[in-house]
Amino acid sequence: MDKLRQVFSKFASSVPKGAPQVPAGGGAFAGVLLALGAAGYGGYHSMVTIQPGHSGIVYNRMGGLDEKTVLTEGLNFVVPWFQRAIVYDMRTRPQPIDTQSGSKDLQMVQISLRVLFRPDGQNLPHVYRRLGTDYDARVLPSIVNEVTKAVIAQYNASELLTKRNAVSAQISSMLQRRAREFGIILEDVGITHLQFSKEYTAAVEAKQVAQQDAERAKYIVDRALQEKKSIVIRAQGEAQSATLIGNAINKNPAFLSLRRIEASREIAQTLVQSNNKVYLDADTLLINNLGEGVNTSAV
Repeated sequence: MDKLRQVFSKFASSVPKGAPQVPAGGGAFAGVLLALGAAGYGGYHSMVTIQPGHSGIVYNRMGGLDEKTVLTEGLNFVVPWFQRAIVYDMRTRPQPIDTQSGSKDLQMVQISLRVLFRPDGQNLPHVYRRLGTDYDARVLPSIVNEVTKAVIAQYNASELLTKRNAVSAQISSMLQRRAREFGIILEDVGITHLQFSKEYTAAVEAKQVAQQDAERAKYIVDRALQEKKSIVIRAQGEAQSATLIGNAINKNPAFLSLRRIEASREIAQTLVQSNNKVYLDADTLLINNLGEGVNTSAV
């Protein structure tokens, strides 16, 4: 303490005695400069420019947050030092969130959600007082995990795939209600990725392969049955045709000669249209239709 007094005494003795002489008019000029500087400082710090897509609230050192004053886009004015502008981005922003939950049949599911959010412009003082400007990092991960786990637990793993739209809609509805409690508006919630455990994925693939094999075997059996039916129907038709032909021959022997003539006509038509020369006997041409026991000469 004594050393401190000695240092202070030496400093005081080194200061020249007597007030400095101020030139005439110097005090007024300094006052003007000081006033101009204070005015420039106050004017600069009193202007607040709100960019498009943003909004602001005012914090007053004397009364706290002003619940009624809202700073809109463009140029706004505040009282320097006494008031401070707090600006929020009101544009919709995406927030990807990954979470893991168990399904109704105890299968672990990895889910990725994409949340589109923005603050509620009518409750900005409430949001700032409870959460601050980083409200999204404070609220969204916790409520997304909470709601997602509650919804996923209501469905089996297979239903998460077949009822994906219903699951996404239910998650979105519950999240929107929870977020409004914190002054946050969720415009859209979507499931971007679903991933199951490796064991469950392998089991599903094996089941699909087994089902495909079963369908293939069923198709082979059905095809064999159809072929059997077609063979039976064809045989029945041929038997019935043979019976009808036999009855026709027994009732009218000329029926056989008629069939021979028709066959000979088809053979002759084929030979006429052919560019080759063919020599056949009457038996081959089936034109020996003069009756039984009648021999024809070679043609």
